[in-house]
Amino acid sequence: MSKILYLGAGMAHEEKRAWIMAIVTVIGYGAYLIVVLGRADGGSLSEVPYVAPLLWTIGAAIVAAIVLSIAADIAAGGKPSKKDQRDREIERFGEYVGQSFVVIGAVTTMLLAMTEADYFWIANAMYLAFVLSSLLGSVTKIFAYRRGFQTW
Repeated sequence: MSKILYLGAGMAHEEKRAWIMAIVTVIGYGAYLIVVLGRADGGSLSEVPYVAPLLWTIGAAIVAAIVLSIAADIAAGGKPSKKDQRDREIERFGEYVGQSFVVIGAVTTMLLAMTEADYFWIANAMYLAFVLSSLLGSVTKIFAYRRGFQTW
């Protein structure tokens, strides 16, 4: 963790938050997949008990993101950073881009429900949509900080 925070020296606070969210999202979803696929043991995925790992993974990811954000603030000297116009625009743009997967996930889960798919597939399609939304939003923000951001 100290290397991540060290590498973040000189980064804008919001960029650090985007990195933290991207890393936590990938690790959290990876852990969820390992647990669920491990429980399948060659059987049907829709028969795997997935609710507890899903809830624990989401809860742990939320706590980890909060703790790592606080740690990044402390490592930066604990000074509250002011968001400037560029930070606000990058934040907004990243959220708009990321939300596209929430919409795709909502449509997908609606179609799965209409076809009376198993709850496992509906829940996992929605979780994947949230993961992709978070990841795409974070990557968009990081790209905007690293490569520049053109306002319209």
